[in-house]
Amino acid sequence: MDYIFEITDKTGREVRLTKERWEHILDHKGMEQRLEDIKKTLVNPTTITHHKHDENRRNYYLYYKEKKRYLLVAVRYLNGEGYVSTSFITRKIIKK
Repeated sequence: MDYIFEITDKTGREVRLTKERWEHILDHKGMEQRLEDIKKTLVNPTTITHHKHDENRRNYYLYYKEKKRYLLVAVRYLNGEGYVSTSFITRKIIKK
């Protein structure tokens, strides 16, 4: 599998972004220049929440104060390793 990056997240687990998922993320408006922000969100998030329906998923958020928006990076963990499933800009934190 081809990876755009591999990084250690705030919880100490390896997280990967595949080329296929990056192409999916680029379908979201305004994400073309956000690759470094995705990495930053995984390493130093504003907050991390559990996914509503899946215990193996976490939502990482980075707050953009000037825009009053969050960058959401959704990660699915499988056998201790994480994979970015999507990322996009949102107005609010999705609570469990």
